[in-house]
Amino acid sequence: MSDNAKINYKDTLNLPRTSFPMKAGLPQKEPQILKKWEKDRIYDGIMKKREASENTFILHDGPPYANGRIHMGHVLNKILKDICVKYYTMRGYRAPYVPGWDCHGLPVEHQLLKELNMDKADIGQVEFRKKAYKYAMKYVKIQADEFKRLGVFGDWDDPYLTLTKTYESDILFALADLYEKG
Repeated sequence: MSDNAKINYKDTLNLPRTSFPMKAGLPQKEPQILKKWEKDRIYDGIMKKREASENTFILHDGPPYANGRIHMGHVLNKILKDICVKYYTMRGYRAPYVPGWDCHGLPVEHQLLKELNMDKADIGQVEFRKKAYKYAMKYVKIQADEFKRLGVFGDWDDPYLTLTKTYESDILFALADLYEKG
């Protein structure tokens, strides 16, 4: 046996000593971090700190459809928007982010019909609308949780949803106003 076999080369390296673990342990830490952010209401604290800011940055978010789990397009879209909002926040702006979902229309209906394995003619309109409402609300919750896991800050407790009565009435008033203006 040579002398080299007895040498522990790790001991020959001049590395700093830290208390950091060798492994990040993200699967264990991520739920703890998310729970802490929620418990400490990080987003609310940021908004409160920027309440008196003279400058406001508003990012109008074109919402995803509430018709399935998020995909890479959603990820890219939300992370880029989150970077913009956080950038302006760090520059001292009041930069609220209100997430939203498009809960109407063909994409939601199409996915629901695929899941139900039926055609639109196979179900009554009122029953279908009730099912579409439940379906959209299910995916609003799922997608919100997935976006939170990406670290996207926002007013997740009060998003805008195109199926709320308030949103629908605002659309009707806007259309009436446009009609009256010719």
